Amino acid sequence: MSYEALAGIALVALAMVLTPGPNMVYLVSRSITQGRRAGLVSLTGVVVGFLAYLTATCLGLTAVFALVPAAYTAIKLAGAGYLLYLAWKTLRPGGLSVFEPGDLRPDSTSRLFTMGLVTNLLNPKAAVLYLSLLPQFIEPSAGHVMMQSFILGTVQITVSMAVNLLIVFTAGALATFLGARPSWLRAQRYVTGTVLGVFAVKLATDRSRAVVATP
Repeated sequence: MSYEALAGIALVALAMVLTPGPNMVYLVSRSITQGRRAGLVSLTGVVVGFLAYLTATCLGLTAVFALVPAAYTAIKLAGAGYLLYLAWKTLRPGGLSVFEPGDLRPDSTSRLFTMGLVTNLLNPKAAVLYLSLLPQFIEPSAGHVMMQSFILGTVQITVSMAVNLLIVFTAGALATFLGARPSWLRAQRYVTGTVLGVFAVKLATDRSRAVVATP
């Protein structure tokens, strides 16, 4: 695999995980209100959700899109539209910070894990990432498409987990730090919003077909 593909999926994963969404809101909320252990249990559920998406993508979903090109095109356009929405939502002025969660009742360990899993499985960003974006970095000429898919997915999961671990361990301190420095929040919005917008345009204008993940 090329370094460009690995760097590309890492950059996309970084932009996605830094953009406030269901996963970040849940992890931050639980970490602030119930402590780091609760955040770590919730993150475990999130990671399992990513693994479920990756496995499903590699073992069958891309084959369906290869057989039905119109469906694949529709998914890509929907993905591009959602990325543009995220970019606009990130760049627009106003809105509450993800580090200002409301009061939550403590949850059990099993519920923390389950909610982390369900939150990720129902997260549109995760679906867009695996169904629309990950296939863009696969190089069919290099062979071993399934292995490429798992490697790219592993890079994405590693980046996402690393960032979310930092968020879990520093949620309280970040809430205080960023609350006193609104210019830092604006800089984060501009960078991630621009990256998401660029990839949205790339995805919308891409004319490649679905790649079946075969051994």
